[in-house]
Amino acid sequence: MLRKSKKQKPSNDIKISSEENAGTGAAPEPKEASDTQNAEQPESGAGSAGETEATLSSEEAAAQLKNQYLRLMADFDNYRKRQAREREEFMKRSNECLLGDLLPVVDHLKLALAEITDPEDPFSKGVKLVHDQFEGVLNRYGLTRIEATGEVFNPELHEALSYIPSPTVPANQVIDQFRCGWKLSGHLMRAAQVIVSSGQPGENDEQEGVSD
Repeated sequence: MLRKSKKQKPSNDIKISSEENAGTGAAPEPKEASDTQNAEQPESGAGSAGETEATLSSEEAAAQLKNQYLRLMADFDNYRKRQAREREEFMKRSNECLLGDLLPVVDHLKLALAEITDPEDPFSKGVKLVHDQFEGVLNRYGLTRIEATGEVFNPELHEALSYIPSPTVPANQVIDQFRCGWKLSGHLMRAAQVIVSSGQPGENDEQEGVSD
């Protein structure tokens, strides 16, 4: 009987040890998992903040590039318009020398028309036709006539050949025009040669006629 009891003791010890192991075996595992989850939460928050900053920086960069593009396009448009104006102005004034050489021809035709006594004469009609055709060509190239008779003397547009007293024309007013002036595209090309009134006779005796 004693031998049987001695043989059964190890089995009890094995059972107790297995129960102890069963009681102490898997308890720490949930704690480690919770610790891991708690450690991962701050990392996910930092990642979302970094993504937000990256999104904002990309939007700011896109807005800056857009503004630079718009400014560049505006500068280019202004440059294109300025170049077009300068080219147009150059084309208008490129023939200035040639047109200036044609002005005396028109002046002589104008003088010839002033001496015509019979407007119905075929020769007179021919002269008038040539004169009108010449002046039409000048107008097509941007030349416009300056008529000064009866106007107040303007030194920017008129060239005074002489001052004479006049009982009917006020002082500093153009009495007569010797040669008409011309403008090319709004710019003075040739001043009109005029005779200017010095006022009533005797008022400005000290003023003498001046010639160019």
